[in-house]
Amino acid sequence: MTTMSTPLGAAVWDALGTVADPELDEPITDLGFVRSVRIDDDGIEVHLRLPSSFCAPNFAYLMASDALDALRGVPAIGEVTVRLDDHHDSDKINAGLAADAGYRGTFGGEAADSLDQLRLTFLRKAHTAAMERSVERLLRSSAWTLEELGWLTLADLPASPSTEALIRRRRDIGLRSCGSDRVLVDDTGTAVPFAEIPLRLRFAKSVRISIDGNAHFCRGLLATRYEDSDPHGLVRQVTNTRRST
Repeated sequence: MTTMSTPLGAAVWDALGTVADPELDEPITDLGFVRSVRIDDDGIEVHLRLPSSFCAPNFAYLMASDALDALRGVPAIGEVTVRLDDHHDSDKINAGLAADAGYRGTFGGEAADSLDQLRLTFLRKAHTAAMERSVERLLRSSAWTLEELGWLTLADLPASPSTEALIRRRRDIGLRSCGSDRVLVDDTGTAVPFAEIPLRLRFAKSVRISIDGNAHFCRGLLATRYEDSDPHGLVRQVTNTRRST
């Protein structure tokens, strides 16, 4: 089964779609990280999987914890269980999730850094990549030149998925998204000086290429590790026995 056709199933999939791999900046539903979904009268159990058993534990915990929180927000969902399969820290992560122990409660002294700081770091990288995608698209399809980009505002960007993604990423890191706001800004929303724009764009391009390359690599690893993985992230193990959905 590749889709969840009931209203509850659709709500579950939408909730899981809000959870992103922090390093790859893509939803776990698109990446194929959702292994199975089981809905019954008591609640829901979701199993997640990753491309490698040695994926960073903090990334793994963050995705599993975010999935748990997202599913708990689905109306009338009942009890929510999220389990991470086939990871070297699966037992520890699953026990921590079941106990609502939090990241530091789960890993103790190993949890040197806050997950909030980790999340912010990767959200800023996602914003940098989204900014570069929007600007490069504009340079290829319009009369704007590199020398003029310091004047570029959000209102100057054409309506497109890349523009929508940029605005979402700005909001994710707490930046304003008014039409008059400059497109090329740093992590605090300060406009990039004209003289620094070429260097900043080269850096942003390297960040974007790294994110895209890692996503491609992880999809390949997942396909190698799991023969049932789907390049479009479609989950194949869905059961729904709830009498009323």
